[in-house]
Amino acid sequence: MDYTYTTYSYEDEEKRRARRQARREQMRREKEKRERINRIARVVIPTGGAILLSLIVIVAAVSIVPKKAGAKGADVAKAAEISDISENVTELTLYNNVRSEISEAIPTAEPEPETFINKNPIVDGKLKVGDVEFMAGYSATATASTIYPSEDYSQSIYSILIDESNGEIVAARNAKDRIFPASMTKIMTVLVAAEHVTDLDEEFVTTQEMESYAYVNDCSAVNWDVDEHITIRDLFYGTILPSGGDAAYGLAEYVAGSQEAFVDMMNEKVKELGLTDTHFANVVGVHDEQNYSTAYDMAMILKAAVENDLCREVLSAHTYVTTTTDQHPDGITISNWFLRRIEDKDSGGLVLCAKTGFVNESRNCAASYMISNSGVPYICVTADAHSAWRAIYDHVGIYYHYTH
Repeated sequence: MDYTYTTYSYEDEEKRRARRQARREQMRREKEKRERINRIARVVIPTGGAILLSLIVIVAAVSIVPKKAGAKGADVAKAAEISDISENVTELTLYNNVRSEISEAIPTAEPEPETFINKNPIVDGKLKVGDVEFMAGYSATATASTIYPSEDYSQSIYSILIDESNGEIVAARNAKDRIFPASMTKIMTVLVAAEHVTDLDEEFVTTQEMESYAYVNDCSAVNWDVDEHITIRDLFYGTILPSGGDAAYGLAEYVAGSQEAFVDMMNEKVKELGLTDTHFANVVGVHDEQNYSTAYDMAMILKAAVENDLCREVLSAHTYVTTTTDQHPDGITISNWFLRRIEDKDSGGLVLCAKTGFVNESRNCAASYMISNSGVPYICVTADAHSAWRAIYDHVGIYYHYTH
């Protein structure tokens, strides 16, 4: 078997470093320019009105110079007044120039906040999601055609496959029995966060609390350092791709101020979706008797996430490189290993989004979204598989044998 190796030269690495350095230098210059403008504005803007008022008063004074004043005295007064006017006009010109520069740097009108919720209207009970149509709503129905999946194709104790074009349950095994969702919990975490975030590029400083939470609870993590300057976008991708407990905790801190307050928002979203067998106790999926769901409910939560433009983008990413920082000058490369491992398997379509989970109490679980070769959207959720690879092959088997 022939293998192809990719090599990287020192010259390539030097070019990459040079590009990163050039970018940092550009950001530094832009920051200095903004600070210079702000310093001038703090001096000029408060006095600009006074300058304009002085100009008006001086012009008015010129117009009422006594007619009986001597010619020489009048000429001297006139020259002085013209000089004063010239100085004030110069200052006013500077003021206007600064205001013009400020108006270019700072928009005069508040920009509309960026939104990430699918804004397409529901037409005839269908919602446009990307290039396909979903049945609107968050319920699915078993039919006479619903089957119990064969163990030849899926060995997970709990599973469900839903045709999202019509809301029909294609296959199900113990789908409404309670499970512990483990890190599938993070699907709801990013969904709730996406509905409350408007600036993905806003800076976020990592905290001791988020790093300690991930360490103490033995969570998967992106592994940032404390006080590292990253972005909100990094937190979203860090929550899903490596299943970062630190990133999920950071999102909760950013959006709600605390994990507890954010969990309340998650449970409100559960009610909004009309789900009755799900309750969250944390944002990460750390085992807790009060952090539970079902395969059916998790399928509905994934459906809502896929309908959200930002969540669909994050859940479909195979790899991502976090922001370059002083602590990580090359960023941190993170991966969605479920998507990377399933992409070369024949599932009868293309698996676009996925999130896995594991705790001892639920073993390996996964939720994924696929579009079949015939263009039909499906969502599959499985739980209690004996290995991570078994969870992947269960999704492959269910998709390949029960979709069209």
